[in-house]
Amino acid sequence: MIGGVQLGLLAACVVLFVPMFMAGWHLSRNKMLFFSCALFITLAVGVHLTPYFPSVSGFASSFSSFVVFDHRDSCINLVNEIVWDLKPKNTSSEIYDKNWDWVNSGKVSACEFQKLAKSDASDLLNGSWLVVAGDSQARLVVVSLLRLVLDEQRMDSIRSDLFKRHSDYNIAVDEIGMKLDFIWAPYVSNLTHLVMKYKVKRNYPDVLVMGSGLWHMLHVNNASDYEVRLQLLKNSVVSLLPFSPELSTNGPVTGSVSIRSPHLFWLGMPMLINGMLNTGEKRGKMNDAMWHAYDKALGNSKLLRQTGGPLILLDIQSLTWNCGPRCTVDGMHYDGAVYEAAVHVMLNALLIESHQRL
Repeated sequence: MIGGVQLGLLAACVVLFVPMFMAGWHLSRNKMLFFSCALFITLAVGVHLTPYFPSVSGFASSFSSFVVFDHRDSCINLVNEIVWDLKPKNTSSEIYDKNWDWVNSGKVSACEFQKLAKSDASDLLNGSWLVVAGDSQARLVVVSLLRLVLDEQRMDSIRSDLFKRHSDYNIAVDEIGMKLDFIWAPYVSNLTHLVMKYKVKRNYPDVLVMGSGLWHMLHVNNASDYEVRLQLLKNSVVSLLPFSPELSTNGPVTGSVSIRSPHLFWLGMPMLINGMLNTGEKRGKMNDAMWHAYDKALGNSKLLRQTGGPLILLDIQSLTWNCGPRCTVDGMHYDGAVYEAAVHVMLNALLIESHQRL
């Protein structure tokens, strides 16, 4: 083995230095061409020597992995970069067509985000168990997701059950083997309880989308308490597989069922347009200063991936801010196009996280 390495080194020296000497002799008047030749020859030798040096090979592999992960992380950070094109249906109409797409910039375009067709979304979610937990904002996300994977007739048949106030909803889409649960959870403490229930049962959904804040802002109206609740939720989520040290990260726990790592998302709060809120209590308590205090509490909790936490943000704030007052009738709940965009953001994040391409 050592003899082979020594022979390889001798051959490399011959291949490297003899051509460089000859190139230097003939190309001394063109330094750029000389150094280009030298660089090319050095790289070629490096490629041939790499198998003889495991540490070099390992470094190359690590560097390649770093590039892949860096690209993935950068695209996750850009997946919420959505712009809106609002156009009146006609010159005298106050009803607008609401079209959205990802920002047309170099970094965002390189990620190749796309609006998924029904067939693509069905393929991606095939055999999956999804849980969406939260308040009415979460319910509207469920509506948009089901509109994408169900036909219109099926959607009409479930509409009344889906819109029952303050209630859970469950559906199985047998054609693609998808199960979807909506859990009514208006407070962060409800979400923490849900996470702990999954942990106790050691049975986790493939995708878990959570979001809460509006009810706390209206009925508790204390940003510091909200931050504490979010930190408790973060601790519960971190204790989930695969982060918990007492659980295996590569497969089933001995003598137990198979373990999956869930994809985790946080559904941000919408921008509130105070003058359009439909009660005096909401206008008084859910003002701009309080909204920003709650948004700051979310950042301080470090629940989100962008602040070192476990959950990927579905940025409803950005989506609603950019769509604006023409996209809401009550300053809190927005048109379906906003939640449709949020669903496609989630699906593109799932493609990135699961290393898939359509």
